[in-house]
Parts: sequence; structure tokens; C-alpha cells
Amino acid sequence: MPPTLANGKICYLEIPATDIPRSIRFYESVFGWKTRTRGDGKTAFDDGVGEVSGAWVSGRPPSTTPGLMLYVMVDSVAETLEKVAASGGRVVQPIGGDAPEITARFADPDGNVLGLYQEPG
Repeated sequence: MPPTLANGKICYLEIPATDIPRSIRFYESVFGWKTRTRGDGKTAFDDGVGEVSGAWVSGRPPSTTPGLMLYVMVDSVAETLEKVAASGGRVVQPIGGDAPEITARFADPDGNVLGLYQEPG
């Protein structure tokens, strides 16, 4: 199915990276994001459900301090944190920091801080 196209939809994300191949490996192994080569030769990604796309960009500092927070929905925050650690990231805020919501925050290998969200089950 093609992605939803509608006014106001969040559709594109740029992730700062100093080592783009390392970032590609991290996001593929942690979230299963699919990568593709754009027409300009740069590597882009599509999220796990094909609704949001983006690219890694160099020459921009990582987002190391939570300001605008992006959360990625996952089946299990606990299992995803294990993948984060095994793939070169680190836990910034463990599960429970936003209780009763099931969330956590992590830093990718470049230090970008993102959140994880698990739908209550």
C-alpha cells in the first residue's frame, strides 16, 4: 500500500550522522527500516510501515538534548533497548520514566536522542 498522503501528516525525517553506513546498520538492525538509493545517489530510508521516509545527513550536529522528541512505536520497548545496546546505541531514559506510558529514550551511535513507545497491551 502507498503511504497515506494528507495535509498535516509527518512525512520526512533527517537524522544527523557522522558515519552514514554505521547509522544505516543501526536503524536497519534495531527497527528493520528499509533503505534505498535516491535519484541523487544518497541513501534514504522508509520506516517499518512505509509511512515516513527520510535520510541521514552529514554536516549537522546530532540532536543530543531532548527538545523536539521523535518516538518510534515498537512491539516491545524492553526488547528494542536490547537491540539498541547490541547495535552501538545506549539507553538515555529507561522504561518507567513516563509511567504509566511504556516508553524509553535512547541515543543512536551519533548521540541523537529518540524515544520508544509501546502501545499498552
